[in-house]
Amino acid sequence: MRIGVAATAPLGADVLERLAETHEIAFLLTRPDAPKGRGRKLAPPPAKLTAERLGITVHQPEKPELPSEVDRVVVCAYGLYIPPRLLAQSLFLNVHPSLLPRWRGAAPVERAILAGDTRTGVTIHETVAELDAGPIAAQESFELDAFDSGEVFARAGEIAVRLLNGVIEDPRFEPQGENGATYAEKIQPADRELDLGDPEDAWRRVRALSPHIGAWATLHGRRVTIWKARLEDGTFVPELVQPEGRAQMTYDAFLRGAR
Repeated sequence: MRIGVAATAPLGADVLERLAETHEIAFLLTRPDAPKGRGRKLAPPPAKLTAERLGITVHQPEKPELPSEVDRVVVCAYGLYIPPRLLAQSLFLNVHPSLLPRWRGAAPVERAILAGDTRTGVTIHETVAELDAGPIAAQESFELDAFDSGEVFARAGEIAVRLLNGVIEDPRFEPQGENGATYAEKIQPADRELDLGDPEDAWRRVRALSPHIGAWATLHGRRVTIWKARLEDGTFVPELVQPEGRAQMTYDAFLRGAR
């Protein structure tokens, strides 16, 4: 079976690497290199770095195109709309890190944590023209506990490939339905600002945006990104912070500098 992978972000890179352990990957379809960081220098997407390390052929068209015929295309955190004419060329199986139909869209992990969900999971479904609405081949849930987004993505990658290995050759689909459908909008700048008057929400927001985006608050007159925090008897307690223009440090070290 010839398998292609369409992936860009770190979750997609993780799924690509794990899938390549048990399947021959014909190619990686990923987004073009993009400006990154303060210098805005072109940088390759994480999935491309993984593919090059594994010796997998990489294709980076501006608009998605299949470079060759394949039996399956696994889509995971690709980030570009796949048109119906392309979907007709192969069976596309999408990895989505939520319990569909809850949290369709761009930021399912972050939105689940922000909403205070107690469980999330991974869904393998057929890619269709409508956003994350295709019939489901496999799904598995797990407790969110006090995980941050990085921990959820790591768990999702492991589960996704295990589910894929069980269905990729002969998937059996069940309609997804619309009951309970919600949409996970992209994270906006306003989502990053913490309301320290709401400790529960601030704690969830730090978890939701760590370690890849970062939530911030003004502490002792300085804008500070808070990467890790805890709730202690209902009080929000920062643990790992990064003052603007500085490296990450413990909150205790920041307080010593503020004094």
